Amino acid sequence: MSHTYTHTHTHTLTHMPTRTHTPSPVRTMAARNTVSLLVGLLVLFPTWGVMAKVEMNMEGRVEVFKGEAAPITCMFTLSEGVGDVIIEWFYVTKRGWQSIVKQEPGKMVVAKGTQFTDRFSVNGTGATGVNVMTISDVQPDDEVEFICSITDLVEGSANGSTKLKVFANPDNPTIEGVKTGFSINEDSLSKIGTCEVKNGFPKPNITWYRNNTPMHPHPDVLKVVPSSTLDTNGLFHVRSELYMKVVKEDKDDKFYCEIKYFVPGGLEMTETSSINITVYYPATEVNIWVESPKGLIKEGDSVELQCRDNGNKPSSILTFYHKDKEYASENNAVVLHNVTRLNSGLYKCTSMDTDTYEEITRDAMVFVNYLDAAVVVPEGDVVLNQGGELTATCNALSSVSTQTVWMKFGEVVSSNHSLILENVTYDSAGKYLCSVTVDVEGMQTTRTLDVKVQGPPQIMKPDHTEMAESSETTVDLRCNVRGFPIPTVIWTTADGKILKGRSEIKGKDEVLSVVSIQVTSDIAAFCNASNPFGTDSLAFNIKAIVHTTTPATTTTTPPAKANIPAKKIKKEGTGVVIAVVIICILLLAVLGSVLYFLYKKGKICGRSGKQDLTKEKSGKDNIVVEMKNDNTEEAVLLGVNGEKQPPCNQ
Repeated sequence: MSHTYTHTHTHTLTHMPTRTHTPSPVRTMAARNTVSLLVGLLVLFPTWGVMAKVEMNMEGRVEVFKGEAAPITCMFTLSEGVGDVIIEWFYVTKRGWQSIVKQEPGKMVVAKGTQFTDRFSVNGTGATGVNVMTISDVQPDDEVEFICSITDLVEGSANGSTKLKVFANPDNPTIEGVKTGFSINEDSLSKIGTCEVKNGFPKPNITWYRNNTPMHPHPDVLKVVPSSTLDTNGLFHVRSELYMKVVKEDKDDKFYCEIKYFVPGGLEMTETSSINITVYYPATEVNIWVESPKGLIKEGDSVELQCRDNGNKPSSILTFYHKDKEYASENNAVVLHNVTRLNSGLYKCTSMDTDTYEEITRDAMVFVNYLDAAVVVPEGDVVLNQGGELTATCNALSSVSTQTVWMKFGEVVSSNHSLILENVTYDSAGKYLCSVTVDVEGMQTTRTLDVKVQGPPQIMKPDHTEMAESSETTVDLRCNVRGFPIPTVIWTTADGKILKGRSEIKGKDEVLSVVSIQVTSDIAAFCNASNPFGTDSLAFNIKAIVHTTTPATTTTTPPAKANIPAKKIKKEGTGVVIAVVIICILLLAVLGSVLYFLYKKGKICGRSGKQDLTKEKSGKDNIVVEMKNDNTEEAVLLGVNGEKQPPCNQ
């Protein structure tokens, strides 16, 4: 609540207030009596030097919100002191003053049927010099001027007034823009939107803004149409419509409304949210570009082309062309899947306004890089003789320069287009990978060259060919042979017996053969490899370790000969002869020991002399060996086939 405009009313006896309302008969009679009384007093007191007067003090206006209580204060003084006075309250209508209440000494008269009859209260009497009338639950139509009238039978009367101002804060304002777009080619003003604010009092004011700048009407450019209504609740409903000539620059502008409204003691402001408008304007240029991939394009890629113009009319259509072929677009884009070099060329995008049939065209170049399959010369498998040479080349047809490397087993063996092999060996054989690349990510092609080197077998000698193994054990002998064509491997013993082996091909020029031998005595085994280009062999010598047991101790008796050297079997067969001789000597030693034992037991004749070597069986198939003892020089004659010779004396 606010109180303003304080003023003082001073009235003399000769200046009575003029009232425009029609007095009642009772009031008329009272007035007449009052006048007669005053005239009598003037006759009785002719000696006054200064005329009596009434002074009043009231607020010019009282401001309250709707629904609050409004106290209206009437303060007065009399020159001769406050005494019994008549206080009457009025409010001003179009027809004049309307009485609300009249206070006389000892009684109060309330006017019936006024808008304040049931909503006012009065506090104070003439004796206090202050009288306050309070209006409760103030409504907008209570905004009237209130009159306080003070009448003293001696000092005269005076009137004071206070205007009651009522306020109501409006609801939050709203703004609604036109949903459809606006063409810059429209001849008339276009309605942009409407702002509304309800339940305000006094009437709020609406101002349109664009980008924080107030908008003012301008002929043929901008127009604001305000309107307001007073609702049944006594509050205002205010609307404002904005019309303007739309231009292209308006497409990014923000529009909103500012609402100003009065409150007790001041002015407040609130704003709506902002809106944008859709402006349609024709294109003046068009652009086309490759959206993806971002780098160089290669065969097999999916290529997305985008096209945009700088207009936004719904009637504008974008179309893609390539070599007079039209492409269907979606969202102003076209996607080419799994492109090839045939997709290279100039692509065009045309923007056409279907209202005017005007066209704008722009083009972009698309180049698809390619890399054909690698070509190796010579083709297929290459067979070389040991010590031979090879020069191979590898390259691929491409849209850009190529780089070539040759690799074998993952290691680079050549960093250019040519692969040169000289004085080849079995180690030179194998698959060579040619890899051709370009400076475009993901582009690579490969080709292989299979090189075979032919020649005689080569046995790869193991670390150990001489070994000692316990008797009655089984030993696996391994023989690794290289050669092309793949060699055939046969295992044999010293006496030419063929052993059963197991062969496994390890590669195109390598075979592994394994034989299992049960050790019963010293033995020599031979790995024999052959192919159309030659042979090779390797001897394995196994020394048998025999374990013997006696009552006291256990001893191991080694063979008579040890440390038999392993040699490769030459083409002359020297190794075989030596082995046969050694075996024969060992057998003769054993037989000699047996015969000597029999001789000592007397089982053999000829104790006193030598047996005639020319008797009976002396054929060429019966070789006789004379075994002598160093002490007795006695001999025993045996046939090589184990047959005894005829005895002398049994």
